[in-house]
Amino acid sequence: MRFSFILSETWNGLRRNMSMVVSVILVTFVSLLFVGAAALLQMQISGMKDYWYDRVQVAIFLCPPDSEAPTCATGEATAEQKQQIETALEGADLSPYVEDVIFEDKAMAYKLFQEQFEGTSLEGSIPEDQMQESYRVKLADAEQYEIINEYFSATPGVEEVVDQNQLLDQLFSVMNVMTAIAIGIAGIMLLCAVLLIATTIRLSAFSRRRETGIMRLVGASNMFIQLPFVLEGVIAAAIGSLLAALGLAVIVHFGITGWLQSQLASFDLVSVADVVLIAPFLVLVGVLMAGLSSLVTLRRYMKV
Repeated sequence: MRFSFILSETWNGLRRNMSMVVSVILVTFVSLLFVGAAALLQMQISGMKDYWYDRVQVAIFLCPPDSEAPTCATGEATAEQKQQIETALEGADLSPYVEDVIFEDKAMAYKLFQEQFEGTSLEGSIPEDQMQESYRVKLADAEQYEIINEYFSATPGVEEVVDQNQLLDQLFSVMNVMTAIAIGIAGIMLLCAVLLIATTIRLSAFSRRRETGIMRLVGASNMFIQLPFVLEGVIAAAIGSLLAALGLAVIVHFGITGWLQSQLASFDLVSVADVVLIAPFLVLVGVLMAGLSSLVTLRRYMKV
């Protein structure tokens, strides 16, 4: 009997404040949509780091004929200097950090250059004899780049040492900024949702002040009186949370899995399965936000 009465009161409250309930649903939907987008973006960054950091290389570029670097004072790298570099890479000092070494001569560098810029104005712009030779070093731990850089930065015959991690770090920094922006917008929208839920609960309590007064007179507990109001906010926020998860699933299915994944087939992007993974988190955030906001509001504005 008590349970059915609570449900009846909750339904009446939702029906009386339908416009405010719809507003709560929409604000919760938008705010948790940004929260979910930020979570998916972080999952994508983590996956991309695992993919790219496992494939990045350190490039030890040898001196070309016309280099002005101090280590290239004798001109183009000689066979003896190349041998010294290879010996160092295979030596006891560096071998624990080096997983594989590939020597890229001028012919290979020219072939890769042609493939990379095929069909552009740069194709064929540099003759083969002017290509720069290099050693492509795959590290056992991609974060140990500085060891290679410090070892060869002053080595005769080496013009410069380039780590692809530096380029990736810049990309991931931009993506992290995007995540922070999404979280910031989500925080603002969540604050709006909390304030709107508080207003809705306060109006609902005000419109039923006579009923709650009678319930107090007959000895109803505070929890029994407050529960219908709390359920109103929780139900509205739960609907908004589920809509946010559904919206993310639609965006990911058609925009990422359906289109972007075909353009970037080399590595996996986030999928609907990832949305399903974070959906309970979104619902939990929405329900907790609504429940706590409702309880705080009732304590402040209802004298029970």
